[in-house]
Amino acid sequence: MRSAPFHLAFPVTDLDAARHFYGSILGCEEGRSSDHWIDFSLFGNQIVTHLCTSPNSANKSDVDGHGVPVPHFGVVLSMGEFDELASRVRNAGIKFELEPQIRFKGLVGEQATMFFKDPSGNALEFKAFADMGQLFAK
Repeated sequence: MRSAPFHLAFPVTDLDAARHFYGSILGCEEGRSSDHWIDFSLFGNQIVTHLCTSPNSANKSDVDGHGVPVPHFGVVLSMGEFDELASRVRNAGIKFELEPQIRFKGLVGEQATMFFKDPSGNALEFKAFADMGQLFAK
């Protein structure tokens, strides 16, 4: 199956805060927008923030001994991109829900991972593999 950019639309409670977070902190290029939504390029994928009045609530699921927010979304990055993004997030004073770390160390699927939330409470996970062949390894 060929790889293709994904599209994800999700709620935010403040478009100006979303524009700052996704544009200035995460470095997403802004696309089209209106008074009610903004398109961004998240590492070549189309994400769309839609202005909504109710906050997004998240549950937690156990993964490798850690409670991770569900739902969440993100992108699989190179290790260099992962480290650079982790530094940008940390320097912006954003609280990590799960600090950058290696998950499944020494096992199939070993990966770097981090979780944090946008200003509207949407959970994001970014991960990286030293060996991209491990992305779907069993």
